[in-house]
Amino acid sequence: MATPKKLLQYLDKNKIKYQVVKHKTVYTAYDVAQTLRLKLPQIAKTLLVQIDGGLGLAVLSASSRLDFNKLKVLAKAKKVALPKEGLMKKKLNIKPGAITPFGQLYKLPVYFEASLKRQKTILVGSGCFEESLKMSPAAVIKLEKPVVGSFAQKKK
Repeated sequence: MATPKKLLQYLDKNKIKYQVVKHKTVYTAYDVAQTLRLKLPQIAKTLLVQIDGGLGLAVLSASSRLDFNKLKVLAKAKKVALPKEGLMKKKLNIKPGAITPFGQLYKLPVYFEASLKRQKTILVGSGCFEESLKMSPAAVIKLEKPVVGSFAQKKK
């Protein structure tokens, strides 16, 4: 399986520079880092989150954990939680682990962890398990116009 054409067309149409990085089949950001021999801060993981009654995407470093309280403040929400895995398949037609940070494709708001901006390039999900996309954090921000803030905590 390859990166969905719809995603590549979206990036090309918006003149976003990216590189498709092929790798063995992996299901987690940690596995991507291990497979490609990269440090976890270079990998951006995207989480589907329930924010009050709706959904959103939280993009943060694979070396971090989502701080629900910080995201709640950033999103000006009463409640932030992770939805059940079946919801991702049902609403977005994507398997867990294959989600991309491109919320506009799903008409979802994006929350982007500010610490990712320190990386020259990041690897993000491509919508499949055999490829990732290498791009600058600035390119994701330019394209998605996310809410940028600090909502991550270091893994213990």
